Amino acid sequence: MTDPPRREGSPAQATVWSALRAHTPARIGLARAGASLATAPLLDARLAHARARDAVHEQLDMDRLAADLGALAVPTLAVASAADDHARYLMRPDLGRCLAPGAAAVLAPHAKEFELAIVVADGLSARAVQTHAPPVIAALLPRLADWRMAPLVIVRHGRVAVGDAVAAALGAQSVVVLIGERPGLSAPDSMGAYLTWAPGSATTDAERNCISNIRPEGIGYADAAAKLAQLLTAMRARQISGVRLKDDADGRTIENR
Repeated sequence: MTDPPRREGSPAQATVWSALRAHTPARIGLARAGASLATAPLLDARLAHARARDAVHEQLDMDRLAADLGALAVPTLAVASAADDHARYLMRPDLGRCLAPGAAAVLAPHAKEFELAIVVADGLSARAVQTHAPPVIAALLPRLADWRMAPLVIVRHGRVAVGDAVAAALGAQSVVVLIGERPGLSAPDSMGAYLTWAPGSATTDAERNCISNIRPEGIGYADAAAKLAQLLTAMRARQISGVRLKDDADGRTIENR
Protein backbone atom coordinates (compact mmCIF):
# COMPACT_ATOMS: atom_id res chain seq x y z
CA MET A 1 0.00 0.00 0.00
CA THR A 2 1.09 3.55 -0.63
CA ASP A 3 1.11 6.15 2.06
CA PRO A 4 -1.83 8.58 2.04
CA PRO A 5 -1.01 12.01 0.64
CA ARG A 6 0.32 14.47 3.17
CA ARG A 7 -2.04 17.25 4.11
CA GLU A 8 -1.07 20.60 2.60
CA GLY A 9 0.52 22.74 5.25
CA SER A 10 2.03 19.88 7.20
CA PRO A 11 5.69 20.24 8.33
CA ALA A 12 6.85 17.71 5.74
CA GLN A 13 4.98 19.51 2.96
CA ALA A 14 6.37 22.86 4.10
CA THR A 15 9.90 21.47 3.93
CA VAL A 16 9.39 20.31 0.33
CA TRP A 17 8.04 23.67 -0.79
CA SER A 18 10.79 25.58 1.02
CA ALA A 19 13.44 23.62 -0.85
CA LEU A 20 11.78 24.32 -4.19
CA ARG A 21 11.30 28.03 -3.44
CA ALA A 22 15.06 28.36 -3.04
CA HIS A 23 15.37 27.82 -6.80
CA THR A 24 12.64 30.14 -8.15
CA PRO A 25 10.90 33.43 -7.39
CA ALA A 26 7.64 31.90 -8.66
CA ARG A 27 4.80 31.62 -6.17
CA ILE A 28 4.50 27.90 -5.50
CA GLY A 29 2.91 25.92 -2.69
CA LEU A 30 1.03 28.93 -1.35
CA ALA A 31 -0.92 28.54 1.87
CA ARG A 32 -4.68 28.34 1.52
CA ALA A 33 -7.74 29.05 3.61
CA GLY A 34 -10.39 26.75 2.21
CA ALA A 35 -10.60 27.31 -1.55
CA SER A 36 -8.87 30.70 -1.39
CA LEU A 37 -5.36 31.93 -0.75
CA ALA A 38 -4.45 32.70 2.81
CA THR A 39 -4.27 36.36 3.73
CA ALA A 40 -0.47 36.77 3.61
CA PRO A 41 0.13 35.37 0.09
CA LEU A 42 -3.00 37.13 -1.19
CA LEU A 43 -1.77 40.51 0.02
CA ASP A 44 1.71 39.76 -1.35
CA ALA A 45 0.26 39.00 -4.80
CA ARG A 46 -1.81 42.18 -4.74
CA LEU A 47 1.26 44.22 -3.81
CA ALA A 48 3.26 42.63 -6.65
CA HIS A 49 0.42 43.38 -9.07
CA ALA A 50 0.32 47.01 -7.94
CA ARG A 51 4.08 47.33 -8.43
CA ALA A 52 3.77 45.88 -11.95
CA ARG A 53 1.01 48.36 -12.82
CA ASP A 54 3.07 51.24 -11.43
CA ALA A 55 6.06 50.14 -13.52
CA VAL A 56 3.98 50.23 -16.72
CA HIS A 57 2.81 53.77 -16.02
CA GLU A 58 6.13 55.09 -14.72
CA GLN A 59 7.82 57.40 -17.23
CA LEU A 60 11.45 57.53 -18.24
CA ASP A 61 13.64 60.26 -16.78
CA MET A 62 15.46 61.10 -20.00
CA ASP A 63 17.78 63.70 -18.46
CA ARG A 64 18.92 61.38 -15.70
CA LEU A 65 19.46 58.48 -18.09
CA ALA A 66 21.40 60.70 -20.49
CA ALA A 67 23.60 61.86 -17.60
CA ASP A 68 24.21 58.27 -16.49
CA LEU A 69 25.14 57.22 -20.03
CA GLY A 70 27.18 60.37 -20.52
CA ALA A 71 29.40 59.22 -17.66
CA LEU A 72 30.57 56.44 -20.00
CA ALA A 73 32.27 59.10 -22.16
CA VAL A 74 30.42 58.14 -25.33
CA PRO A 75 28.20 60.43 -27.46
CA THR A 76 24.53 60.14 -26.51
CA LEU A 77 21.48 61.35 -28.44
CA ALA A 78 17.87 61.55 -27.29
CA VAL A 79 14.81 61.31 -29.54
CA ALA A 80 11.18 60.21 -29.25
CA SER A 81 8.87 57.79 -30.97
CA ALA A 82 5.72 58.78 -32.83
CA ALA A 83 3.69 58.27 -29.63
CA ASP A 84 3.42 61.79 -28.27
CA ASP A 85 2.28 60.88 -24.73
CA HIS A 86 2.41 57.88 -22.42
CA ALA A 87 -1.27 56.98 -22.59
CA ARG A 88 -1.19 56.98 -26.38
CA TYR A 89 2.01 54.96 -26.32
CA LEU A 90 0.37 52.23 -24.23
CA MET A 91 -2.71 52.15 -26.45
CA ARG A 92 -0.90 52.35 -29.81
CA PRO A 93 2.11 49.98 -29.92
CA ASP A 94 2.53 50.74 -33.64
CA LEU A 95 3.44 54.35 -32.88
CA GLY A 96 6.18 53.22 -30.51
CA ARG A 97 7.83 51.38 -33.40
CA CYS A 98 8.28 54.56 -35.45
CA LEU A 99 10.38 57.66 -34.85
CA ALA A 100 8.64 60.95 -34.23
CA PRO A 101 8.62 63.49 -37.06
CA GLY A 102 11.94 65.27 -36.93
CA ALA A 103 13.75 62.54 -35.00
CA ALA A 104 15.50 61.23 -38.11
CA ALA A 105 16.78 64.75 -38.75
CA VAL A 106 18.35 64.76 -35.28
CA LEU A 107 20.15 61.50 -36.04
CA ALA A 108 21.12 62.14 -39.67
CA PRO A 109 24.07 64.50 -39.00
CA HIS A 110 25.73 61.71 -36.99
CA ALA A 111 25.31 59.04 -39.67
CA LYS A 112 28.39 57.12 -40.85
CA GLU A 113 29.23 53.56 -41.81
CA PHE A 114 28.78 52.17 -38.31
CA GLU A 115 28.79 48.49 -37.41
CA LEU A 116 26.53 48.83 -34.37
CA ALA A 117 23.96 51.15 -32.83
CA ILE A 118 22.87 50.72 -29.22
CA VAL A 119 19.37 51.99 -28.47
CA VAL A 120 17.78 52.35 -25.04
CA ALA A 121 13.97 52.48 -25.03
CA ASP A 122 11.59 52.55 -22.07
CA GLY A 123 9.30 49.78 -23.35
CA LEU A 124 6.85 48.69 -20.66
CA SER A 125 9.16 49.28 -17.70
CA ALA A 126 11.04 52.56 -17.72
CA ARG A 127 12.41 51.61 -14.31
CA ALA A 128 14.20 48.63 -15.85
CA VAL A 129 16.27 50.60 -18.35
CA GLN A 130 16.73 53.50 -15.95
CA THR A 131 18.42 51.10 -13.52
CA HIS A 132 19.99 48.38 -15.65
CA ALA A 133 20.92 49.92 -19.02
CA PRO A 134 23.91 52.03 -17.85
CA PRO A 135 25.76 49.21 -16.04
CA VAL A 136 25.11 46.73 -18.87
CA ILE A 137 26.42 49.18 -21.47
CA ALA A 138 29.40 49.98 -19.24
CA ALA A 139 30.23 46.27 -19.11
CA LEU A 140 29.60 45.79 -22.84
CA LEU A 141 31.59 48.64 -24.41
CA PRO A 142 35.08 47.35 -23.46
CA ARG A 143 34.19 44.07 -25.19
CA LEU A 144 33.41 45.97 -28.41
CA ALA A 145 36.59 48.04 -28.63
CA ASP A 146 37.19 47.03 -32.26
CA TRP A 147 33.66 47.92 -33.43
CA ARG A 148 32.68 51.11 -35.24
CA MET A 149 30.05 52.32 -32.78
CA ALA A 150 27.29 54.81 -33.45
CA PRO A 151 26.31 57.27 -30.71
CA LEU A 152 24.08 55.80 -28.02
CA VAL A 153 20.44 56.69 -28.65
CA ILE A 154 17.70 57.03 -26.03
CA VAL A 155 14.14 56.76 -27.38
CA ARG A 156 11.22 57.90 -25.28
CA HIS A 157 8.08 55.75 -25.69
CA GLY A 158 9.97 53.27 -27.85
CA ARG A 159 9.16 49.68 -28.76
CA VAL A 160 11.69 47.11 -30.02
CA ALA A 161 11.26 47.90 -33.72
CA VAL A 162 12.12 51.57 -33.25
CA GLY A 163 15.73 50.39 -33.19
CA ASP A 164 15.40 49.49 -36.87
CA ALA A 165 14.57 53.10 -37.73
CA VAL A 166 17.41 54.40 -35.56
CA ALA A 167 19.91 52.07 -37.22
CA ALA A 168 18.72 53.13 -40.67
CA ALA A 169 19.05 56.82 -39.79
CA LEU A 170 22.58 56.34 -38.43
CA GLY A 171 23.76 53.94 -41.16
CA ALA A 172 24.43 51.07 -38.72
CA GLN A 173 24.74 47.47 -39.88
CA SER A 174 23.28 46.10 -36.66
CA VAL A 175 21.38 47.26 -33.61
CA VAL A 176 20.95 46.29 -29.97
CA VAL A 177 17.80 47.57 -28.29
CA LEU A 178 17.80 47.57 -24.49
CA ILE A 179 14.19 47.82 -23.40
CA GLY A 180 12.00 47.41 -20.35
CA GLU A 181 10.08 44.15 -20.49
CA ARG A 182 6.45 43.67 -19.56
CA PRO A 183 6.37 43.64 -15.73
CA GLY A 184 5.26 40.47 -14.00
CA LEU A 185 4.39 39.50 -10.45
CA SER A 186 7.97 38.39 -9.84
CA ALA A 187 9.84 41.24 -11.55
CA PRO A 188 8.60 44.76 -12.34
CA ASP A 189 12.06 45.85 -13.52
CA SER A 190 13.27 43.20 -15.97
CA MET A 191 15.19 44.44 -19.03
CA GLY A 192 15.49 42.69 -22.38
CA ALA A 193 18.08 43.06 -25.16
CA TYR A 194 17.09 42.56 -28.80
CA LEU A 195 19.85 42.11 -31.40
CA THR A 196 19.26 42.50 -35.13
CA TRP A 197 21.56 42.23 -38.10
CA ALA A 198 20.73 44.42 -41.14
CA PRO A 199 17.62 45.97 -39.54
CA GLY A 200 15.11 47.67 -41.80
CA SER A 201 11.46 48.50 -42.28
CA ALA A 202 10.66 44.91 -43.31
CA THR A 203 12.49 43.26 -40.40
CA THR A 204 10.42 40.71 -38.47
CA ASP A 205 10.80 39.42 -34.92
CA ALA A 206 12.08 36.14 -36.35
CA GLU A 207 15.19 38.06 -37.42
CA ARG A 208 16.05 39.14 -33.87
CA ASN A 209 17.86 37.46 -31.01
CA CYS A 210 16.72 38.20 -27.48
CA ILE A 211 18.34 38.08 -24.05
CA SER A 212 15.63 38.39 -21.43
CA ASN A 213 15.42 38.93 -17.66
CA ILE A 214 18.49 41.15 -17.35
CA ARG A 215 18.63 42.30 -13.72
CA PRO A 216 20.70 41.38 -10.67
CA GLU A 217 18.20 38.68 -9.66
CA GLY A 218 18.14 37.24 -13.18
CA ILE A 219 20.94 37.51 -15.76
CA GLY A 220 23.51 39.77 -14.11
CA TYR A 221 25.16 42.70 -15.83
CA ALA A 222 28.49 41.00 -16.54
CA ASP A 223 26.83 37.84 -17.86
CA ALA A 224 24.47 39.86 -20.04
CA ALA A 225 27.36 41.89 -21.49
CA ALA A 226 29.34 38.72 -22.21
CA LYS A 227 26.36 37.11 -23.96
CA LEU A 228 25.67 40.27 -25.96
CA ALA A 229 29.28 40.50 -27.11
CA GLN A 230 29.29 36.83 -28.03
CA LEU A 231 26.14 37.07 -30.12
CA LEU A 232 27.22 40.32 -31.75
CA THR A 233 30.56 38.82 -32.75
CA ALA A 234 28.78 35.85 -34.33
CA MET A 235 26.30 38.16 -36.07
CA ARG A 236 29.06 40.24 -37.59
CA ALA A 237 31.05 37.21 -38.71
CA ARG A 238 28.10 35.42 -40.30
CA GLN A 239 25.92 38.43 -41.14
CA ILE A 240 22.79 36.78 -39.78
CA SER A 241 20.59 37.06 -36.70
CA GLY A 242 17.33 35.69 -35.36
CA VAL A 243 16.17 32.11 -35.79
CA ARG A 244 19.17 31.35 -38.01
CA LEU A 245 21.57 32.14 -35.17
CA LYS A 246 21.22 30.16 -31.97
CA ASP A 247 23.10 29.63 -28.72
CA ASP A 248 24.01 26.11 -27.70
CA ALA A 249 24.26 25.02 -24.08
CA ASP A 250 28.05 25.42 -24.06
CA GLY A 251 27.84 29.13 -24.80
CA ARG A 252 28.98 28.87 -28.41
CA THR A 253 26.93 30.26 -31.29
CA ILE A 254 25.71 27.96 -34.02
CA GLU A 255 23.97 28.55 -37.30
CA ASN A 256 20.70 26.80 -38.17
CA ARG A 257 20.64 25.56 -41.74
